[in-house]
Amino acid sequence: MEGKSYQRLPRVKIREMRDDYMKFELRDTDASVANALRRVMIAEVPTVAIDLVEIEINSSVLNDEFIAHRLGLIPLTSDRAMSMRFSRDCDACDGDGQCEFCSVEFHLRAKCHSDQTLDVTSKDLLSSDHTVVPVDFSDSAGMESSEQKGIIIVKLRRGQELRLRAIARKGIGKDHAKWSPAATVTFMYEPDIRINEELMDMLTLDEKKAWVESSPTKVFDFDPKTEKVVVVDPEAYTYDDEVIKKAEAMGKPGLVDIIAKEDSFIFTVESTGAVKASQLLLNAIEVLKQKLDAVRLSEDTVEADDQFGELGAHMRGG
Repeated sequence: MEGKSYQRLPRVKIREMRDDYMKFELRDTDASVANALRRVMIAEVPTVAIDLVEIEINSSVLNDEFIAHRLGLIPLTSDRAMSMRFSRDCDACDGDGQCEFCSVEFHLRAKCHSDQTLDVTSKDLLSSDHTVVPVDFSDSAGMESSEQKGIIIVKLRRGQELRLRAIARKGIGKDHAKWSPAATVTFMYEPDIRINEELMDMLTLDEKKAWVESSPTKVFDFDPKTEKVVVVDPEAYTYDDEVIKKAEAMGKPGLVDIIAKEDSFIFTVESTGAVKASQLLLNAIEVLKQKLDAVRLSEDTVEADDQFGELGAHMRGG
């Protein structure tokens, strides 16, 4: 219809949030937007990771390439990654990727002087920028654990030494997994589960219990007081259709109706620690907006070409 608007205004509701974990609802949109947001969070939100390693001394049991690879996978705090420049676009260093606007320098010097094995960890990396440092995974309660020492890079015995310089740069997970800020991002359709009470009342108590137990996850429960089957956790449903098959085997098709809401999604986000889970979502929305702006700009350019013909393409160098 002419003049009809199909604009939708998605809504986000936070259910649970910690520094490295978040669960939220995304409503009033469709699967294309939900999946775009998921993919952007995994592969297109920028972070900072070690990209160049210059090893001066390495007498450990691990070769240089192995150590360089381990260094690249150490998550670094990347709160200012959105404002940093990509090394390929940095005009301050002509794309060399070794200036304060597009990189951060690290140094590591470690040598074992005793008979006890020395653990060289991420906490031994010294950064030139206090805002970009290896992520601290230590327990806030102060409990002693191996994680408090940082991520182990290599172990040294008496006389062995490791000395190196590393450059960390801005990047995205699409280029290499070390730049991905997300450990995992998943979403599921919110299920709408409705039990046909008339058919349920026709079942015996044993049949009701057997039907409840047919679900691999704790979606339903049997209330012994009311002798009713109730839905206790609809989000635990994994769309396995086991309860539907059980109802059909009992001769009661239509006992339960399970519909996936096409405009409601439940997201689970786990961060690597490079950015907080909440900031990961905000950055992903910002990146998605930038991509949509680029699409809108390209559409305007096509319209200009249609209007001005070869002149418009020539002015753009096409």
